[in-house]
Amino acid sequence: MQLEWKGIRVYITREGRTGRGVLLLHGWMCSSDMMEGIQKALSGQMRTAAIDFPGHGLKGQAPEPKEVWGVPEYMELAAEVIRVLDLAPCDIIAHSFGARVAILLAATYPELVGRMVLTGAAGLRREKTKAETNRQKLYQLLKNGVNAAEKIKIFGDLPSHWHESLIQRYGSTDYKALSPEMRKTFNQIVNQDLAEELPLIQAPTVLFWGENDTETPLWMGRKMEQLIPDSGLIVEEGAGHFAYLERSAVFESVVKSFLLEGRD
Repeated sequence: MQLEWKGIRVYITREGRTGRGVLLLHGWMCSSDMMEGIQKALSGQMRTAAIDFPGHGLKGQAPEPKEVWGVPEYMELAAEVIRVLDLAPCDIIAHSFGARVAILLAATYPELVGRMVLTGAAGLRREKTKAETNRQKLYQLLKNGVNAAEKIKIFGDLPSHWHESLIQRYGSTDYKALSPEMRKTFNQIVNQDLAEELPLIQAPTVLFWGENDTETPLWMGRKMEQLIPDSGLIVEEGAGHFAYLERSAVFESVVKSFLLEGRD
């Protein structure tokens, strides 16, 4: 189905006609396809909906927001989907960036959220290593030089090409792949630390983590377990950031047990 939100078309995959509602939220620059396995596994007993986030889903082809978004805007979209589809109190399954959205949603609108399963959850600020700090300083120095060249307007359109060259050399893989407008959204999102929101979460929460996750390291999962009042951490040895796919059978078992068993 499609939903119009803030002037853009949002795509939602729905499966299942009975049972509790569950919303599936994919990671950064991924799509609802990444949640297809767990969605199908639940659709016989739950009413499932998976969002293709604007600027991300549909294999990166979902329409981009018409303005710069941060986590709050994506969160409000998720809340609107829950309301429109009458899913509340809605369980949430979220990976990485999707977990940022879920965390803020649960902290802001507790009445909309039942239980949550967060895997490889982003949302805590990571301190840069010395090498990363030095690299950032060099990038900023070069960027300032390009900005100065742009202001004196004697190099034509060369500074815009220099800007892109710097991004391609010093930017992260995720950042380099984005359009100029989505790069602004990326900066808004990664610079928001959600640590203060975690103690506000009332929803019982399972944290499913890969031991070898380098994108959202295991210390983040342990920190979230400490800060979310009713939470528990499951660590999969040898798995990485996509532990929910690498250990899909285990993940499905955990989700079904947590979301379905022992509930009226």
